[in-house]
Amino acid sequence: MPTVSIMKSSTVTVKTNKGVKIISRQKLRKYSWLPDVLRVKGSIVPRIIGPVLTVTIFATGAAYVWSRGVDISLTNSVVPLLSVVVGLILVFRNGTSYDRYYEGRKDFGTMVSHIRNLTRLIWINVSTPPEDDVAKGKSSAANLTPTQLRRRKVDAIKLCLCFAYAVKHYLRGEDGLEWEDYAGILPASTARLAQGLHAPSTKDYRYSKSPSAYASYAATEYTTRRNSGAASPAGGSSSPGEVDIERGRARSRSADATKRIRVKRSKDRLKQPGKTSSTPLISSLQQTIDFSTDPDALSTPLPMVLAHEISRSLFKFRRDGYLETVGPAGVNAMNQLVQGMIDMMTCMERVANTPIPRSYSIHLKQCVSLYLFVLPFVLIKELGWGMVPIVTVVAFTLMGIEGIADEIEMPFGLDKSDLPLERYCEDLKEEVEFMVEKLPEGGEGMYGYDDGQGDD
Repeated sequence: MPTVSIMKSSTVTVKTNKGVKIISRQKLRKYSWLPDVLRVKGSIVPRIIGPVLTVTIFATGAAYVWSRGVDISLTNSVVPLLSVVVGLILVFRNGTSYDRYYEGRKDFGTMVSHIRNLTRLIWINVSTPPEDDVAKGKSSAANLTPTQLRRRKVDAIKLCLCFAYAVKHYLRGEDGLEWEDYAGILPASTARLAQGLHAPSTKDYRYSKSPSAYASYAATEYTTRRNSGAASPAGGSSSPGEVDIERGRARSRSADATKRIRVKRSKDRLKQPGKTSSTPLISSLQQTIDFSTDPDALSTPLPMVLAHEISRSLFKFRRDGYLETVGPAGVNAMNQLVQGMIDMMTCMERVANTPIPRSYSIHLKQCVSLYLFVLPFVLIKELGWGMVPIVTVVAFTLMGIEGIADEIEMPFGLDKSDLPLERYCEDLKEEVEFMVEKLPEGGEGMYGYDDGQGDD
């Protein structure tokens, strides 16, 4: 006679006359619902156990009062109408939450597809012109060796890979550059850009203290920096009409490199009607928007800095003559992939920054609670104490639907039901590393290229 024993939580061992057969939980699901029905880990039970027990205790109290001879029964004419409303609200709530979950997965998958295509195109299309083309005068401007060009290609590919990790941290509101998955793929120069430590050569290191240095959006109004009379740094002095920005640069070193996901990320710079405006051409009924009066306090998400660096890398490849094999059309296609990566990041940002209205969630819970607390008084007359398990099952069903919807409406978090962004990024990293280490570059074993001019 066959015997059954459980070796692990995910396997079942069946001993028969023919030997021992191990059946995994995944295969067992094809024949029975029992593994999932009796499973608590990964289910919604831990999330709703408290509210369900509250309803059960309330139903038990109602049954006890009924057993003492107090008539607390209600008519059954109102509850059916309420149950229809509760059902419709729950269906809409669950559908909306899953749409957000599915959109997050779809957008992240599309972004990964863009990164795959872009890294492949960089690895293949960026190459030095062959020797026969160099003899015809088609040489690169940078004169890099194949090893040097390969290093630049790998750096550009690492930026593309780092974009996926940066988006993951950005969606989760994880600030800073000290995450382990940035090691080896985030260049130090890009980290300095993200921290705001870059000083362009065409930009003055000192900002004038005069009001005309900060033009507003209206272009006719000037704003002044608050508390502009700050003392100069220790050990140095500044002229009366200038403000040294080295303090601002030092402050930016401790600032977060990425912005945290918030419903409202920026301050409201919109001037409301009626407020004082120094622009004589703008009436009090109009509004103006001021640019930031403190450029050192500005910041941008790390993925945007990475996209900027990727675009700069493509520009340099094109300028130095390493993208002549694809021409302007190929370069535009690669830039479109970068734009697609930013578009998908914006779509996921919209999901993260646009929660379901709080009033809707509150009203849903109020309706479900009202229905569950009224249900015992409707069933007590016919079922007596048997009403308690019935109410518990109904509470588990309705609250479970609401709990699932609440758990998946934000798909980028760290809950067990959220999207496994770490796995997606690690899979992408493995694919890119395989391409760089195992697959040939575009110029290997190929001779010449056709530029459409008929002289090849």
